[in-house]
Amino acid sequence: MIKHLTGDYETVEYEEKRCIMLYHNTQYEEYPVHWHQEIEIIMPLRKCYRLEIADREYVIRENEVFIIPPGELHHLFACEGERLILQCDNAMLGEQPMFDSIMRGLKAPVLIDDSYGSELQAAAKKTMLEIFSLYFSGAELAEVKIYSLLVQLLITLRTYQLTARQAQLDCGSDKVEEYNEKFDLVLKYIDNNYMNNISLDTLAGIAGYSKYHFSRIFKQYNTISCLQYINERRIRAAEMLLQDPELPVTEVAMRVGFKSLTTFNRSFKEIKHCTPTDYKKLCQKR
Repeated sequence: MIKHLTGDYETVEYEEKRCIMLYHNTQYEEYPVHWHQEIEIIMPLRKCYRLEIADREYVIRENEVFIIPPGELHHLFACEGERLILQCDNAMLGEQPMFDSIMRGLKAPVLIDDSYGSELQAAAKKTMLEIFSLYFSGAELAEVKIYSLLVQLLITLRTYQLTARQAQLDCGSDKVEEYNEKFDLVLKYIDNNYMNNISLDTLAGIAGYSKYHFSRIFKQYNTISCLQYINERRIRAAEMLLQDPELPVTEVAMRVGFKSLTTFNRSFKEIKHCTPTDYKKLCQKR
């Protein structure tokens, strides 16, 4: 299944005029630790499937749906059975601000099983089967319909996560709405100013909270700390700049808000699992 592997990085080769790759996989084959820019979605049709991410092993059962976020190192074990493995170019999702909330729901792997409720699990299964049918149909609008189905699935998943967040924050819907409004302002500020020095005092002031309360609620609301979020936003911007062969890595680091090349290199490798220099070389090989 992995056709182009450079180190740990997989370059997904799409068919002409396609941004979706779907494998009807029945091979008893192990796929070594690797990562890619694409969102990957796996659904076993017959027998379980096993994989490992960050030293944690997952077992996906028949008709459960597993979503691997972009940039996540993962290892697929050799398993008997049959499964659908989908990879999707997420450039549109990653670059358009209106999809930011959806992408925030993919900060970690997601196993859609019965713990998510029968309705969401059934919707995820139905989506994968519809995509399976469309992918091999040859219909003119198949690719557009597939992308639309994927976006709808991710919206449904994010809606579930936001509802669960309300219970986690242990507050009423009015309070959650307040958090939504305040953190929307904060996240938009970060989007517009990530290249500058952003202080905790400034962000807390925008939200109207004390620094302590802001830090605690931010992590509960976004599942990561404020500094982690800012660094992830900077790295996302750096990915785009590193595609320019004429732009030195040091200049990229400065443009996206890092004060030192060392910090940029460390943060980039933590998030993307390779150095900025290696990433730049991979972009040039595409």
